[in-house]
Amino acid sequence: MRIYKNNIILIGMPGAGKSTIGKALAAKMQYGFIDSDIIIEEKCGKKISEILFESGQEGFLEIENFINATLNARNKVIATGGSAIFGNEAMEHFTRIGDIIYLKLSFKEITKRIDDLELRGVAFLEGETLEDIYAKREPLYEKYAQITVDCDGKSIKEIVKELREKLI
Repeated sequence: MRIYKNNIILIGMPGAGKSTIGKALAAKMQYGFIDSDIIIEEKCGKKISEILFESGQEGFLEIENFINATLNARNKVIATGGSAIFGNEAMEHFTRIGDIIYLKLSFKEITKRIDDLELRGVAFLEGETLEDIYAKREPLYEKYAQITVDCDGKSIKEIVKELREKLI
């Protein structure tokens, strides 16, 4: 299988706007769009929240890692789930097939966008708070990011414009 490095992979916290920004960026770049969470739901025949409930965080992360690591895409913007960064094989694959962009939001902004972690389908351990999740994930987003875009206080249009300038 030939792997093409011409995709744009969006990583970041749940609520960062990966899907919304991804669709807008794909339209501007004349790329296709893939939401990896939707691919997971389609392959499993269940919502992310149901997979998390039935398989637990560890089981879900294994499923997510496998599906992301086997995504075959060309000329696509790929919006990943917020926990994709826990999958080593997936992140290695994403590094090979595209440019990884971290859509960074402050913790304060994330708290405005997420209220119910379970309903949202966020992978977390029992007893973890949103602050715990943010603290655990943020260093991994930074580690894998080839490009970081600070999204605080910016419109979708402004973020897409900034991304295009950094990618072209």
